[in-house]
Amino acid sequence: MYTLYTRAGSGGFAAEAALSMAGVEFTPVDVKRGPPTDAFRMISPLGQVPVLTLPDGNSITESAAICILVAELYPRAALAPVPGSPDRAQFLRWMLFMSSVLYPAVLRFFYAQRHASTPAGIDEVKQSALIEIDRAFVILDEALEGRDWLVGDRQSIADVYLLMLGCWHPADDRLRAEWTNLVRHATALKQVPALAALNASHHMW
Repeated sequence: MYTLYTRAGSGGFAAEAALSMAGVEFTPVDVKRGPPTDAFRMISPLGQVPVLTLPDGNSITESAAICILVAELYPRAALAPVPGSPDRAQFLRWMLFMSSVLYPAVLRFFYAQRHASTPAGIDEVKQSALIEIDRAFVILDEALEGRDWLVGDRQSIADVYLLMLGCWHPADDRLRAEWTNLVRHATALKQVPALAALNASHHMW
């Protein structure tokens, strides 16, 4: 049995989506905001969610890593192009781009105080983070030009990951209207029954 430590509106959205779409049974554990317990730090050294505890007792952090792992363990769910397929490289590219460029920039915006030594520095951190966020979204908007999905010709967990990040945009919690490809992409995904059901507990949109 899998155990997913998560929190509404967090990166656990993508991890929970991956498990649910793969048809995997798991036990969700709601991790309340506040200082993490010593027990939780044992499986999440940074005290962050999501964390997935595997049937063998090992735990894995990082939402992108959880999504990739679930996709590999349950290939019949077709959450990602299989290793060796022509679209695999682009899948890995975009998952890592989103998790290493866009996700950290979003966190810097919302937790700017962690990156500034003075009150005045907080605004500077937020401004620079927003510039990086928007630059990354422009790249992703261009990648969706003329196509329905980020990778290949079918929906993948990379699309869900992108939807999640788009819901976190600091500008009124929405993508900018001029990113027409991203808006179209997000609108389509919000109609997917499994994601709409998941949103009932996560309140992403």
